[in-house]
Amino acid sequence: MDYLKAFIVGGLLCVIAQILIDKTKLNPARILVAYVVLGVFLTAVGIYKPLVDFAGCGATTPLTGFGYSLANGVKDAIKEQGAIGILTGGLTGTAGGITAALTLGFIVSLIFKGHPK
Repeated sequence: MDYLKAFIVGGLLCVIAQILIDKTKLNPARILVAYVVLGVFLTAVGIYKPLVDFAGCGATTPLTGFGYSLANGVKDAIKEQGAIGILTGGLTGTAGGITAALTLGFIVSLIFKGHPK
């Protein structure tokens, strides 16, 4: 049942993004930023945590989940370090994801040759 919940919630987030791409003039970069900001906002108002508890990776894997991780990192860092946590908490909370993206991106760039459009 957990897999089904994750699939439905994650799939719904992806469907909404695809509809935004198809039906609006928003480009994918703006939708990406909107999803991250939406994740931070929904975490700040207390809505995203129950969604994560319900859907697990279906809510934490999409870009809204990155915003959720940023917001939680900042919140935890503020509790531990005070105001300096505002600057450091987001990176601490998402360091694993950022490191994986940079490392895998570098490896792929070594394997494949890019072609300009």
